[in-house]
Amino acid sequence: MSNKISHSGVIQSIKDGCIKVQIVQTSACAACKVASSCNAAESKVKIVDVLRNDTKGFEVGQQVVVWASKDVANQALLLGFGVPFLLLVCVLMIALKLTDSEGVSALAAIASLVPYYVALWLMRDRIQQRISFNLED
Repeated sequence: MSNKISHSGVIQSIKDGCIKVQIVQTSACAACKVASSCNAAESKVKIVDVLRNDTKGFEVGQQVVVWASKDVANQALLLGFGVPFLLLVCVLMIALKLTDSEGVSALAAIASLVPYYVALWLMRDRIQQRISFNLED
């Protein structure tokens, strides 16, 4: 079993060591013959940044394969969804114990996410070095 997740895409731009690659992310049923008449089938166009010191040999419009290890994907999911969910639930439970007000507790739990996402934004450069995409050679 492969330890990486890959998508094929097209290079949109190359600038200052950053290659922007457009990938089309499709759901599992998007290739189905009746997908056009079913609401479950969907696809999304996404642009991913691939940071490379050497961009020689790549050109705009070139077909490439973008990949990331499953460990990187798991870290991204943890930072984007796991930690905020745990923070939300913990603050909600603590606020319920302290205030006995569901409304105030819900607002406190939601408000607790603001500093978390601000901290993520402030550390985006450090996170980008650890969580990044690669191109297959």
